[in-house]
Amino acid sequence: MAEEQKNLIETDIVIIGGGAAGFFTAINLAEQRPDLRILIVEKTLLLLAKVQISGGGRCNVTHACFDPQKLTSYYPRGHKELLGPFHIFNTNHTIEWFKKRNIELKTEADGRMFPVSNTSETIVQCFLQEAQKQNIRIEKKFEVQEIRNLNHKTYEIEGRYAIVRAKAVVLAAGGHAKESQLEYLKTLNLEIVPPVPSLFTFNLPQHPITQLMGLSVAETEIKILETKDVFRGPLLITHWGLSGPAVLKLSAFAARKLHDLEYRYTVRVNWCLEYNEESIRQVLMQIKSEYAYKKANQKPSFAAHLPQRLWEYMLQSAEIKDGDTWQNINNKQMGILSKSLCAMDIPAQGKTTFKEEFVTCGGIKGKEIDFKTMQLKKHPGIFVAGEIINIDGITGGFNFQAAWTTAYIAAKGMADTL
Repeated sequence: MAEEQKNLIETDIVIIGGGAAGFFTAINLAEQRPDLRILIVEKTLLLLAKVQISGGGRCNVTHACFDPQKLTSYYPRGHKELLGPFHIFNTNHTIEWFKKRNIELKTEADGRMFPVSNTSETIVQCFLQEAQKQNIRIEKKFEVQEIRNLNHKTYEIEGRYAIVRAKAVVLAAGGHAKESQLEYLKTLNLEIVPPVPSLFTFNLPQHPITQLMGLSVAETEIKILETKDVFRGPLLITHWGLSGPAVLKLSAFAARKLHDLEYRYTVRVNWCLEYNEESIRQVLMQIKSEYAYKKANQKPSFAAHLPQRLWEYMLQSAEIKDGDTWQNINNKQMGILSKSLCAMDIPAQGKTTFKEEFVTCGGIKGKEIDFKTMQLKKHPGIFVAGEIINIDGITGGFNFQAAWTTAYIAAKGMADTL
């Protein structure tokens, strides 16, 4: 379609992205500057899609961490850049923001915070109603092809069937799976970190431990030998490999390194945190001495926290038969069992997205942004918010908190400067 045939839409602010960051920016800006015409453009027919599916459809709004410094530690990328912004808008402010709109949040045992209603629809409807109340215009099926800076006071956003002309632009299009999806930013000459997946589970093709699918251990230490990254926490064995909080944290912090390794790596698990390979061997030798006639398949007290099937799997790995007593176990078998307990090495190959919570690391480099206003340093009038920035958090509400924080600051930055 020729350019002259495209509809021209004139507005004050155009926000690219109808997700969490886009809506939060629009609503906060409209409240501060009701005189501004605000337009959200979304390339799909779905608004707030990630909000809808987050937390298994309950929407993990934020995390009960109230110290800005500590809060930054949950972000593998962006922790330095977020410290200042978290002093401006953090978890306390998020709770208050929703409370003002009659949405109470509850805290679960692991610190995740959800609406008391237990459904993401509460958050989705809140945003849609606020947008309607503030007369925020929304255009769906608007895929941005190019952004043109006309004169530092006017920007043109070209879509397939329409052109938007605005005084300011907000880039809030979320994470992208491929760098090619950020092609529309090319004219802005920004340094972009190529996106790669974060928050994924580990695939163990054909590994016998997957036969224990469904088993979990509450406290483990898991590391990737090739990267030296280590995390502690619950671990879950699935039919395809390893999952659970420890794995998800590890995948986030090692995301770029694992991508560079083409997702071929070795996972080492310590199932007994109080011991290492050497100290657990000494314990096993003592058990052999004191309980020589006891059957090995009866778990010793140090292994009480391990599921029986996992213990039996370790015995089988050491070729210890079902009826064997401790006196029958030789030194070689003791060595294999010690390693299984505290340094089990499992070759991994590939990854699986965690549920439907697709998160990427990558995006617009932090040095391109003034984090006091979320404005691009090279382009006054263009602001950024959310996951399009090279910032990402681990699972637990942290990615949404970064979206609320950056969106709030972007809205304030525009309200003060336009």
